[in-house]
Amino acid sequence: MPETSVSHAPRETSPDLVETPEELAYELRASENAIWVGGKLVVGIGAFLFAGLAFAYFYLRSANDENLWRPHGVTAPVNLGAIVFGLVMVGALLNIYGTARLRRGQSVDWEVAGWTALGLCLLAVGFQLWELTRLPFAPGSSGYASSFIGWAGLNTALLLASSYWLETLLARAIHLRRAIRQDGGASASPAPAARLLRANLESVTYFLGFAAFVNLLFWVLFYIVA
Repeated sequence: MPETSVSHAPRETSPDLVETPEELAYELRASENAIWVGGKLVVGIGAFLFAGLAFAYFYLRSANDENLWRPHGVTAPVNLGAIVFGLVMVGALLNIYGTARLRRGQSVDWEVAGWTALGLCLLAVGFQLWELTRLPFAPGSSGYASSFIGWAGLNTALLLASSYWLETLLARAIHLRRAIRQDGGASASPAPAARLLRANLESVTYFLGFAAFVNLLFWVLFYIVA
């Protein structure tokens, strides 16, 4: 049989896609905006959760069926509640202070304030859980008891989420310290990683502020108004 020669046509290779500087800048701005919007959406979701709890509090308190809202005037441990409230407030204020210092170029001040705020938030979680073991009432024994247990659970989740978010930012800043040191550090570097870090920090600052506001509101409701 005669041999047939098979001609192989050259493969067509697709050119590598190279993004232009304008496209890269647009993507970076989009990522920053996504972080801003995502942070506000998280605050909005939390606001709806705690608004539902506040509605349950006022509804049960106003109904007071068979005087079972708060029998015998029993209240959760005031001292432990004040400690949780104080720790969260100081932690949020420290984070705000650290963020302001970062804007002025003092990244070390921000890191010190951030790690301190993180420790205070974790301490608040510990005292919140400890308070649940010292309650003078059983869960579900009254409207006040049910509302307080719901509040303690949601607040613990809120503080843990805040702590995790802040810790990841602080760890990221340490990881990037050498890479962005030559460009002005975390406070001024135009590098994408540094810009996204600053956008994330602004969002977590709002989130911690929201946590502080929620703790203030429900501390007044459960320990002062009752």
